Amino acid sequence: MVGSFDPFCPCLYLDGDYVPSAGGERIPVLNPSTLETVGHRTRSTAQEIDQSVAAARRAQKEWAGLDAKSRARHLHQLADRIEKNPFHDVAKLITLEMGKPYPEAEGELANCGPIFRYFAELARHDEGHVAGSTHPHTLEYMRQYPYGVSVHIVPFNFPIILMVWTVAASLAAGNAVLIKPAEATTLSTLKFMEYFSLLPKGLVACLPGDGRVGQQLIEHGGTDVVAFTGGVETGRRVAMSCAAHMKPCVIEAGGSDPLIVSKNCDLDVAVPAAVTAAFHLSGQICVSTERFYVEDTVHDEFVRRFVAATQKLRIGDGLGKNEIGPLVSEAARTRVMELVQQAVTEGATLACGGKIPENCGKGWFYEPTLLTGVTPDMSILKEESFGPVASIIRVQDFEEALCLANDSDFGLGACVFTANLEEAMTAADRLEAGMVWINNPMPDNDALPFGGWKNSGLGRSLGKFGLDSFRQTKMVFMDYKPDVQDWWYPYADDWFYGAKGRQQN
Repeated sequence: MVGSFDPFCPCLYLDGDYVPSAGGERIPVLNPSTLETVGHRTRSTAQEIDQSVAAARRAQKEWAGLDAKSRARHLHQLADRIEKNPFHDVAKLITLEMGKPYPEAEGELANCGPIFRYFAELARHDEGHVAGSTHPHTLEYMRQYPYGVSVHIVPFNFPIILMVWTVAASLAAGNAVLIKPAEATTLSTLKFMEYFSLLPKGLVACLPGDGRVGQQLIEHGGTDVVAFTGGVETGRRVAMSCAAHMKPCVIEAGGSDPLIVSKNCDLDVAVPAAVTAAFHLSGQICVSTERFYVEDTVHDEFVRRFVAATQKLRIGDGLGKNEIGPLVSEAARTRVMELVQQAVTEGATLACGGKIPENCGKGWFYEPTLLTGVTPDMSILKEESFGPVASIIRVQDFEEALCLANDSDFGLGACVFTANLEEAMTAADRLEAGMVWINNPMPDNDALPFGGWKNSGLGRSLGKFGLDSFRQTKMVFMDYKPDVQDWWYPYADDWFYGAKGRQQN
C-alpha cells in the first residue's frame, strides 16, 4: 500500500510510493484566494529523473507483455478504486492550490474513472489492418505497439482530468508513464497518485518541478513520446525539442475561441451559455470563449442581457458558494488587467467589470469583464487572455461573423448559437477549428478527438486518435510459399539496357 501523502512534506511519486525529495527544496504553495501557505512542493533532481526512467522501462516491459484483456482488467480495477473511494481530499487540494470552485473540482474527478474504462476496452480492439496482397502467396498486414515510456506535461486548470486523458490512453496502449505536474497544482496531482498504487511498481511516476524538469524528461534518452498541454509558445518549444530528438508528440496549445450569436438564435439560451463559456473557471480554460461575434439586429439586447447575467455572478473563495474564483497567480491577473487596459486604450468600452473586486480579501481575484466596441484590429483578439474577459464584436451578418471568427492564428474550438439549420451546418463545415459546438459550448466526448488546428496544437487526445497517439505501427510482410524471385540479384542478362528483349526505343 502506498504511503500517506503529506502536502507539507515535499516529495515525488516513484516506484509505487511517495519518496522524500533528495534535492531538499521547499517551495511554498499559496492559496490564490487567501495567499496562505497550503503546502510545499519540490523540484525533482536529475538523479531522480534517471531513477524514474529506469524504473519505468523495467515496468513497461512486463506491462507491454500482458495481453490486452489483462491490461484492461488492471485499468478497470483502477477505475473501481477511483469511483468507489472518496476523492474529496484531492478536490479540496485543487481548490486550495488554484482556486477552482469546489463543485467543479469534484466534477472533474468524477469523470476520471470512465476514461480509464473507455481506453481499457478500446485498446482490446486492436484493429490492425490486412492489406490486399501485392505479391502471390503473401500475407501483408499492420499491427500497433507501444512506444515505451511516455512523458505527460500537464496544466494547472484541469490538473487531473487532462492528465488522465493521455495517461489512460498511454497505459492502455502498453506504455509506462512519467507525469510532470503543473507547478500550481503539484499537491493535488501527487495526492491522486494514490490510486495508481494498484498498478505494477514503476509503471507510473510523478516528478514535480518547473520547466527544466519537463525539458529533461523530453530530452532523456529513455523516454519515447510526449504529451503536452499549455500555452502556444511553450508548446512550440516542446514540439521543437521533440523534433530534435525524433520523438512523436501530442501538443494542445490553447486558443482564443470565437462564439457567433446569430439573429436567429434564442437569446434565452444563448446568454447563459455565453456567460458560462466566457467565465467558467474564471476564463482559465483552453476552450473558453474570448471573442463574441454578434449580429447587429440582436447585438444591443444580447449585450444588455449579458451584462445583467454577468453582474449576478458571485466572486470569492472556491470553498464558498461562488462561481468566480481567483486567477491562479498574481502574474496571471496582471497580464489580464494589462490586456483589458490596452483594449480600452485602443477604443473598446468597458460594459462591466474591469477591476479587482472589493471585499474579496487579498487573493488574486478579477471581476468578470465585458468589452464592447471591440474591432478586429485590436490586440486583445490576437492573444489568449486566459482570464474572465469577453470581447464583443458587432457584425452585420452571419457571413461576416464566420469570416472574422476564422481570422485568427488559433483554431482550438468554436461555437455558434442559431436556430437556423443552414447556418448551423454551414458553420460546422467552415469554422477553422478542431471542435465546433452548436448551441451548447465546451462539452467533450471520450470517443471523439480533442485538439486544435493552426497554432492550437498537434495531434489529438481522446477517441481512437488519442489511443493511436501512444502506439507505433509495424508492417509485416509474410511469404508463406517462399521461392526465388526474378527481381533478386543477380539480374538476368536480358534485364540490362541494350540486351535482347529489353531494348528501349
